Amino acid sequence: MEGMTHTTFALIRHGQTDWNAQRRLQGSSDIPLNDVGRGQARDAVAVLSGQEWDTVVSSPLGRAAETAELIAAGLGLTVSRHVPELTERSFGDAEGLQAGPELEALRTPDGFRGAESDDDAASRGLAALEALAEEFRGRRVLVVARGTLLRLALSRATGSTLQSIDNAVLNLAHHHAVDGWQLEYFNGEKVAAASFS
Repeated sequence: MEGMTHTTFALIRHGQTDWNAQRRLQGSSDIPLNDVGRGQARDAVAVLSGQEWDTVVSSPLGRAAETAELIAAGLGLTVSRHVPELTERSFGDAEGLQAGPELEALRTPDGFRGAESDDDAASRGLAALEALAEEFRGRRVLVVARGTLLRLALSRATGSTLQSIDNAVLNLAHHHAVDGWQLEYFNGEKVAAASFS
């Protein structure tokens, strides 16, 4: 059965925080949701409620965990676990900085000085998603994590360079045991679907 070979993922970036609003790099700093972010999480429920979800998992840090709790509650579900591998990449000394000379001085070809590299973060995020795909084969999994980690993992999975992910909008991807990843929605917009033979 076609339906049994693939796992469907809703991949949701946490709601807005004050640091998002100020365009500061958050990385692994545990900044809480603000009221806008809580509203975004509640708004995401409407988009997700048209479908059944088998499990809800999230990154352990506060802003993703709270977004996941709000979404799960709205769907009548509970968050089944926090996955440490879904924690946002660390930006090292760049955390808390806004765009400008201070941030540029820390930039390296693969990210920021003292930070986890794009490559390592992509590998870690994708490995976490593939482990979930294996565990929940044929089911539907709702994942709440951090924007950069999701962007890097999805870029690696699809072999394309994706833009920044918006707070609390729908990204829908399917993982096929044989054919790999297919992105159906990105930042709430339908992506041209690749067909699987």
